[in-house]
Amino acid sequence: MTTPPDFERPVLPSPRVREKEAFGATGLPLAGAAFVLTVAGLGLIGVGIGGLAHGVDISTPVAAGAIVLGVVAVIAAGIAAGGLTMVAPNEARVLQFLGRYTGTVRIDGLRWVNPFTTRRKVSTRIRNHETAVMKVNDADGNPIEIAAVVVWKVEDTARAVFEVDDFIAFVAIQTETAVRHIANTFPYDVHGEDAMSLRDNADEITRQLSAEIAARVEAAGVLVIESRITHLAYAPEIAQAMLRRQQAGAVVAARSRIVEGAVGMVEMALARLAENDVVDLDEERKAAMVSNLMVVLCSDREAQPVVNAGSLYH
Repeated sequence: MTTPPDFERPVLPSPRVREKEAFGATGLPLAGAAFVLTVAGLGLIGVGIGGLAHGVDISTPVAAGAIVLGVVAVIAAGIAAGGLTMVAPNEARVLQFLGRYTGTVRIDGLRWVNPFTTRRKVSTRIRNHETAVMKVNDADGNPIEIAAVVVWKVEDTARAVFEVDDFIAFVAIQTETAVRHIANTFPYDVHGEDAMSLRDNADEITRQLSAEIAARVEAAGVLVIESRITHLAYAPEIAQAMLRRQQAGAVVAARSRIVEGAVGMVEMALARLAENDVVDLDEERKAAMVSNLMVVLCSDREAQPVVNAGSLYH
């Protein structure tokens, strides 16, 4: 069998960013500290406002200082709470500070990061993308319908966010491009020839399809787990003609096997007759016997015996 042709790998620019771990800490202690600071700050503000309003128990400078400390405590609590972020399993947070990528948080749970960063949620779950049924021409120029499904997930969140505009749409378009290229590279059916075809070599075709999709979506930091062709058929306008062609090929193949078996049986019959000295046949009688045996063995109907009242020569 001929080897599949190598596909032309797309030339993509080198990635400017790659995923790295962001600075962070467990969020529960800081959430507790933020709560304590908030309660204390509100309490100090309440005490200071009460002292200034009624002028009892505490002096004016102490009351003003309490209000200032309370406001500072509340602001600190707000800053601490602003750094808290929830990360679900199989999700990540891509952090940016003043437009610059600072890292990715992948540890699930309540985490604390720089509160002045912007956080973008990126799912790292396994996803399916199924292409629509596309009408393309195969390597022989015959119009066919083909569709495929690809199983993928985000492996590098930084590249998925910053290297392409929309990594989900990017995967969809590149998958469709790879499926069209595979369909144009191989014929739908080779009709007995020693070559690869879309119909007869599904495993080899899907392996090459996976490799090509992986090469095309590598820039987006996407890992292709598997891809499969889910729909493959001739286009409706030529489906009937191709069906008749396949049926004719099947009939020819069956007839070839029948003729091959019949020739072997005739050879065996002649050899056994000569070996056991059952009858002495000259060349003309052998030809007549071979003709009758081939008609009986190769006919698709039951043979009708004919009684010969004379001889072979009269």
